Amino acid sequence: MKRIKWSISALLLVLTSLWLLADTLAPTPFTYFSFRTVLIQFTGVISMGAMSVAMLLAVRPKWLEPYLGGLDKMYRLHKWLGITGLAVSIIHWWWAQGTKWMVGWGWLVKPARKPAANEAQGMMETWLRGQRGLAESLGEWAFYAVVALIALALIKRVPYHLFTKTHKWLAAFYLILVYHTLVLFRFAYWSQPVGWCMAALMLGGTGAALIALSGRIGASQRTQGRIESLTYYPELRVLETSIQLQDDWVGHDAGQFAFVTSNKREGAHPYTIASAWNPKDRRIIFITKALGDHTSKLHDNLKVDQAVTVEGPYGCFDFHDQRPRQIWIGAGIGITPFIARMQHRAQNPSAQIIDLFHPTADFEQAAIDKLTADAQAGNVRLHLLVSGNDGRLDADFIRNTVPEWRLASIWFCGPPGFGQALRENFVAHGFAEADFHQEVFQLR
Repeated sequence: MKRIKWSISALLLVLTSLWLLADTLAPTPFTYFSFRTVLIQFTGVISMGAMSVAMLLAVRPKWLEPYLGGLDKMYRLHKWLGITGLAVSIIHWWWAQGTKWMVGWGWLVKPARKPAANEAQGMMETWLRGQRGLAESLGEWAFYAVVALIALALIKRVPYHLFTKTHKWLAAFYLILVYHTLVLFRFAYWSQPVGWCMAALMLGGTGAALIALSGRIGASQRTQGRIESLTYYPELRVLETSIQLQDDWVGHDAGQFAFVTSNKREGAHPYTIASAWNPKDRRIIFITKALGDHTSKLHDNLKVDQAVTVEGPYGCFDFHDQRPRQIWIGAGIGITPFIARMQHRAQNPSAQIIDLFHPTADFEQAAIDKLTADAQAGNVRLHLLVSGNDGRLDADFIRNTVPEWRLASIWFCGPPGFGQALRENFVAHGFAEADFHQEVFQLR
């Protein structure tokens, strides 16, 4: 989470610093309207800068994953940049639109327009000035649309497929806001660092928006496959899907995830990969739990030999470190990346000592037998805790079970709140926060 906070803080600091090199929030003379002018410019820079970076992250650039901790963290950063951009744009909108209302209500008196200075204006500046009315109008309506679409994205009750379809249109309204910014951005800024920075960000954001609108996000990472087998565990409400992939799949590390499309109308859904990669059989396995509308219907909708599209792999939850031992915590369906890693260890034996804790509310003997077999093959000590029988898993239980916990790194996949509570408890006991790895598998 620190990378996300630092990334947002760094972006806001850079944009603010560059803007302050070009202008000031204390104009002379300092009046309501002079302050309004510079504040609108400043908030426009911050909101469009944040939205531009959010748009760039939306196209899933793999080269950024190592720096930001994986696509799951990148999407969390995307979310908070969107919220930041929205919050600042509300301030921007109020000072622009609210002032007009207050003048109309008689609360404020608009100062007389100064005579135009006898300054030579280039063709571009003249053209931009002529576009101001249209840019203001389009920007206002685009702002209302963006507010509605971001609100839909934040409401978890909105089905995932509806979220993805409506969220895509943010790219179109972003392009309108780029036009709004190009026209209303103070012309003198373009010759200064703040203008160069905003030009680069909006150019990159425009390219990303066009990729999104054309449906080309992740296109270079896609491969085709066919469902080879389906195994359903009714007590767990879990479906295991084995897919045979074509030759263009590049392989994956245990712990990564991919987007799978089985129905074009439904679109792609992200799932953690639950198998180690073997280029000889080119098989990939996903284990999905019925947690929503889409996953609840997979058991009925998927068929053997059905064609699917797999996009990926993504993520940096890869178990790579130099610690002599690791503690794995796979809560509920969060066990999936650890299954893949155990299979990898079976193929590539390691002296690293592993303790796997698997708390679960559901129990099915066939699934537990497979998990136990994977643990034995991968030389992993499995600690199974079934709710109602074995008590509750907490940090004290882990420390008592693994006395050498200070020598280990911790890898957690499961409910975010549970992971955060464990992280805080271990850090409070002197554990290095950098050694606590948590997959943030919430892409909205």
